Amino acid sequence: MSKRSFRWALAVVVGTFIAASLVGWWGVSRVLRYPEHPHRGTGAVVPVTVQKGMKFPEVAAELERRGIVDHPTWFRIYAMHRGLANRVRAGTYELRDDLPPREILDLLVEGVKEIDVAVTIPEGTHLREVFAPIEAAGIATAADLEAVAHDPAWLKQQGIEGETADGYLFPDTYRFRKPSPAKLVLETLVKKHRIVYDELRRQHQKSLDKIKKQLDFSDHDIVIMASIVEKETVDPAERARVASVFYNRLTMSSFPSRRLETDPTIRYGCTIPLTKSAGCQGWDPADRLRRKQLDDTDNLYNTYQHAGLPPGPISNPGRASLAAAMDPENSSYLYFVAKDERSHVFSKTYEEHTRWVEKYMK
Repeated sequence: MSKRSFRWALAVVVGTFIAASLVGWWGVSRVLRYPEHPHRGTGAVVPVTVQKGMKFPEVAAELERRGIVDHPTWFRIYAMHRGLANRVRAGTYELRDDLPPREILDLLVEGVKEIDVAVTIPEGTHLREVFAPIEAAGIATAADLEAVAHDPAWLKQQGIEGETADGYLFPDTYRFRKPSPAKLVLETLVKKHRIVYDELRRQHQKSLDKIKKQLDFSDHDIVIMASIVEKETVDPAERARVASVFYNRLTMSSFPSRRLETDPTIRYGCTIPLTKSAGCQGWDPADRLRRKQLDDTDNLYNTYQHAGLPPGPISNPGRASLAAAMDPENSSYLYFVAKDERSHVFSKTYEEHTRWVEKYMK
C-alpha cells in the first residue's frame, strides 16, 4: 500500500470512528436527557386509565397510544432504573401531553388524588330525585344508580321489600369519593336508614308494636306510611297529626272505604314504575292531576281507587316522618286541607272538611 493510500485509509477509519463516536454520543445524550425532555404535545389534557393489575409494558403502551409518551421501551427502562415499574397505581389520570417522562412517571406513582365531595339528599324525594344531585356531584351516574336500585338480587341482599330502593335512601348530607361505585353509594344511604329506623324503633317501641298488631303491619309498611306523611307535610310539627289521619282512615268504622285518598301516591305511580298504566301515559309530573288519573284503577298507587297502603314507599322519609309513622298523634281526625303553603286545617267529619275546602280552595 502506498503512503497516499494509507493516508486515505487512515482518514476513513478516523472519520468513521469520529462519526460513530458522535452518533453514539448523540444517542447516549438523548437517552440520558429522555426523562427530562418534554413530550411534543399541544398542552392538551388527556384522560388515561390504568387498570388494576395492568403490567408496566401495558401501561407504557397505553401512554404511547394516548399520545403522552414516545419511545415506550425507553420509558420502561427508565421506570425500571428508578425501581418504580411495579409501583404505578390504578386510576384514571388527567395527563397533559407535553410533560417530560419523569413527571409522568411521578404522577403515576403518586396515584390519582381522591376527591371527597358533599351531597345533600332532601327529605321527601323519590329515587330519581335522589340520583340527580349525586350525578351532578360527579359521584356516580343516575343510570348506574337506577340499575342497582331496581336490581332484585341487590334489594334482597339489603333486606328491602318491593321493586325499588325507594323509602330506604335516607335523606341527609353525605361525603363520597369522586367517583364511587353506585352500589357503595346506595348501601351507604340504606345503612343510614337502618341506623335511624332502629333508633326510632327503640324510642317508640310500645306505639309501634300496637300499630303492627292492629293493622298487621311490617317494618316495610311503616316505611310506606312514613313516605306518605313526608309528602303530605311541610311543617314537622304536623307530621304526627297527619299520620293519625291516615291511620284513622285505615281503622275507624266511620271511614269504611279504607282508602287513604292522597294525591302524592298517584303522582308517584305515574312517575317511577317502569310500567305505567294507561291513565298515566302522557301525563306530565309538572301538571296537576286530572280526572283521568284520579279514576285510574290500573295505577296500583292510586289510593283513591285502592284501599290500604300503596305497593311501596313513594318517597324517602326523614327522621320526623318515620317517628310520626311509628307514634302518631292520638286523634279522631279523618280529613285535612291546606290553608297555606305550610299548614293544614284538620276535620273529624266530611261536612266540616267540605266547609274548610270551600274556604281555602277559593
